[in-house]
Amino acid sequence: MNRRKKPEAAGQLLETEKASAEFDELEFERLHGELAEESDAALASRLPDSLTVTIDMPAEIAHVVPDDERAVSIDDVAIAPTTLPATLTGEVNLRGALESQGLPTTSLPTTGGPESSDDGDSTPPVDPSPRTAPFRRTGSAYDSLLGGPVFTSQLAATGEVPRMDRRNTGEIPRVETFRADRRHSTGEVPRLEPSTPPEGNQITRRDHLRGARQEGPESASMLTADRLITGHAKRHLPTGGWNKFVYAVTFHQLNLGDSAAERARKELNTRIAKQLEGGSRFVPILTRKGGVGKTTVTTLLGMALATTREDRIIAIDANPDRGTLSERVTKQTRATVRDVVHRAASITGFTDFSTLVSRDETRLDILASDTDPLLSEAFDENDYNVVADLAARYYSIVLTDCGTGIVHSVMRATLNRADSVVIVSGGSVDEARLASETLTWLEANGYGALVKNAIVALNTATQGTNLVKLDEIESHFKSRVRDIVRIPYDPLLAAGSVVSYKDLKQVTKDAARTLAGLVLDGLPARRGA
Repeated sequence: MNRRKKPEAAGQLLETEKASAEFDELEFERLHGELAEESDAALASRLPDSLTVTIDMPAEIAHVVPDDERAVSIDDVAIAPTTLPATLTGEVNLRGALESQGLPTTSLPTTGGPESSDDGDSTPPVDPSPRTAPFRRTGSAYDSLLGGPVFTSQLAATGEVPRMDRRNTGEIPRVETFRADRRHSTGEVPRLEPSTPPEGNQITRRDHLRGARQEGPESASMLTADRLITGHAKRHLPTGGWNKFVYAVTFHQLNLGDSAAERARKELNTRIAKQLEGGSRFVPILTRKGGVGKTTVTTLLGMALATTREDRIIAIDANPDRGTLSERVTKQTRATVRDVVHRAASITGFTDFSTLVSRDETRLDILASDTDPLLSEAFDENDYNVVADLAARYYSIVLTDCGTGIVHSVMRATLNRADSVVIVSGGSVDEARLASETLTWLEANGYGALVKNAIVALNTATQGTNLVKLDEIESHFKSRVRDIVRIPYDPLLAAGSVVSYKDLKQVTKDAARTLAGLVLDGLPARRGA
């Protein structure tokens, strides 16, 4: 029975909803018609005077200040701007600026009742109470955004340079205090300076010996023997008889150091061992007369240089005819300058070149001249340039034993490469005169600079030396060249055979070392200097 009534109830519900919808539509048309017929004034009179809207807001969330923000919070501090310069307080004398431009100032406002003077001018009263400007250190990034001057007191912690902003803000510079162990309130990670100080602030070994200490890592140069080895000697053992005696009788407590002779020897070694940069240095040994010891002087000079210096020294016999330089050392090869010219294209390294020279016990290399009498072609300028170019690759100093005379073709190529020259003179009258004429020829042919830098080697082993006033010869040459050296008589040199440098007399070796020191003094340390 209930099943029969359900369709009837559903149909009644649909009819009711349809009737309600038709009623709402009719009511809407009726009201719309009434609103359209009424005037604006009638509609306005029907509106309420006020309208209240109530909105339920959520409860306020309490903000908890972190510990790091509490650490940088600072109370406000009142500062009297009158105690600061006008550039920091931002005060501007507008009245004075207008008066200086001749503009009227009557329209300017005053801070109080003007006091009239006799001439009718109004002068603003002076406020006796000092004005204060609030000073707040917030420690945030808004300081720079707002344009206020910001200073950083700890440059080592931030690595920034203070920004000077002189705007007329009326505030004094704010000093920002920063704690290196906390992050900034803006969330930025602070930049910390490296623990190693700049290069200019690192202490040296001398400062360390004086007791200075460096904070941070030390450089490798600080690990010295004086610092690490217990009882390391600060000074070398003394030299000289008297100095050694004093050192012994005082039980090694009093060290007088080197003797005067030893100090002079070390100073000469320093001059001979002078560092040369920028390529080889060429030093020709020449004279206009043969038989005055030119080859002997070349040998002594080369041995003195090779004994003291650590680099390579070579002496080239550039005599167009038969030279004897190779006979002053023990021969280790039969090669000559002619072989170097023929094999120039196949020489690719020092090993190839060293097979063509003879090496002395002092490490002096000798390159011999042509010895074959059947050769019809003499050693000329082009041949010398080939040999000199190869020697310049492997040697620091190239000595050239020039042939007899100065007008042959090799001489021009030799002088064009020369950095300094050594003029050899004998002890007789004619030998000294020919040596002086050599200087005159050099000056006349455009080599005046070589003459001023030249060294004269006065060989006193020639005949007739004991009959001539050598002091007068020296006085003459000192007026023309840089210096002069006497080469004493030595039996080993007079024999004209192989020269053993260690067996020479000490006075002869001293003269050779003096000549070597003077030659190095005239050579530029850098090419082109």
